[in-house]
Amino acid sequence: MNRAVCIVLWGLILLEGQIASLAAEPVEIRVSCDKPAGKIRPLHGVNGGPLNYGEIVDRSAYWRELASPFTRLHDCEWPDPSIVDVHAVFPSLKADPALPESYQFLKTDDYLKSVADTGAVIVYRLGESIEHSKRKYRVAPPADYEKWTAGCLGIIRHVNEGWANGTHRKIRYWEIWNEPENRPAMWTGTDEDYYRLYSTASKGIKEQFPELMVGGPAVGAIGEVVDGQWKPTEFLKDFLAHCKAQSAPLDFFSWHTYSDDPHVYAIKAKGIRAWLDAEGFKKTEIHLNEWNYLPGNDWSAIMPAGQGAAREKWFEEMGSARGAAFLTTVLIDLQDSPVDVANYYCGDTNPFGLFSRHGTPKKSYFGMKAFAKILETPERVLASGDEAGTFARIAGMNADRTGVQILVSNYRGKNGQLNLVVDHLPWAGLSHVEAHLLDEKRDLERVELPHKEGTPLRLQCDLRAGGVLLVEIHKPSGEDK
Repeated sequence: MNRAVCIVLWGLILLEGQIASLAAEPVEIRVSCDKPAGKIRPLHGVNGGPLNYGEIVDRSAYWRELASPFTRLHDCEWPDPSIVDVHAVFPSLKADPALPESYQFLKTDDYLKSVADTGAVIVYRLGESIEHSKRKYRVAPPADYEKWTAGCLGIIRHVNEGWANGTHRKIRYWEIWNEPENRPAMWTGTDEDYYRLYSTASKGIKEQFPELMVGGPAVGAIGEVVDGQWKPTEFLKDFLAHCKAQSAPLDFFSWHTYSDDPHVYAIKAKGIRAWLDAEGFKKTEIHLNEWNYLPGNDWSAIMPAGQGAAREKWFEEMGSARGAAFLTTVLIDLQDSPVDVANYYCGDTNPFGLFSRHGTPKKSYFGMKAFAKILETPERVLASGDEAGTFARIAGMNADRTGVQILVSNYRGKNGQLNLVVDHLPWAGLSHVEAHLLDEKRDLERVELPHKEGTPLRLQCDLRAGGVLLVEIHKPSGEDK
């Protein structure tokens, strides 16, 4: 080997060493406990309910651990699909909606009770579940819009006002249909057919129940952000125009996005807020009521050609440690967005859900559990640093200033070396530090973090891609403030 080649090779070796050295440089995140940053908002709502397979799978205890603020009832399947959907509760448009015998309430009543018993607030979707089958059975426009609306009013009276041996659940949010632009799986009619259904039902509900919040269109194809500006679809432009022309109420605007980019949700939400405001809907809430990690940003695995090993791997990835890191990154990112309500799809044993079909919690469940835990310290404080955006982070303090928690997720950053610097703790002296790690091997298990006591408190962690770290710092009991 000649001298010139040796010099080049030696240079490459040195360069590689320098790059590796740079990659090993830790990322520093500083938590400033003396700098309040608002409230940590509970945006970890879900879809579905805790009971599946005719009650032989019951995830109620896990749901209580999550304390999800909202659950949206769509694609419910306990104990079979004949619940919640309008056709399941009010089976025939030929029946008299004023008569209790025209309804089948019992199964849905039981399902609603199982949800309410976990403490979650219900968002009731009035419509039908998705139909991937070649033949469509329930997703056509109703033959009589007024009669369909009257059936919905009967459901509301039963659920909220005790009519027909009903309950008093005080469900506030009522959504008109789901993804009417998703054809033919969710709607076989035209755009105008849906607009008419929405205005008929929303005005009918508000006329009889003005205190309720009515919304939609639960749309999946919402548009894109182009050059920093959100561009809504023609469907949505015309929908808003119809609401204006018909004076149809729109108390909340609901939308869906599935992606492998955890930051796209907040970006789109800001665009939607600006669009609604500009169109005169400044009081309309924003509900991101379906979202999840979309591996590879590709839906082909759930198409007929994707069945088998490819689909199984796709769903495994969704519920994996990387999926959990994605989930926590989104929930952290949404804190600084205008989203009012968010619902992960979903919280049950659906393949998209937080649990296996047999009820085993997935990694994604533990990611949501980590976020639920930090809500115990809801007074948000500034967490800064990491300009490169390797980690998503959020920190909070409890009301009596005796505890601080820090949540950090690494969705797909390459550099896993993390230094946490915690400054201005609201107590003097030593601190009790407890850390929990979620990764491919651990499900929020306790780990020991090297740390240096003092002011500031310094901690170190190797948080690799697909990892979530929850750190709890407490004033030792018995010490004065």
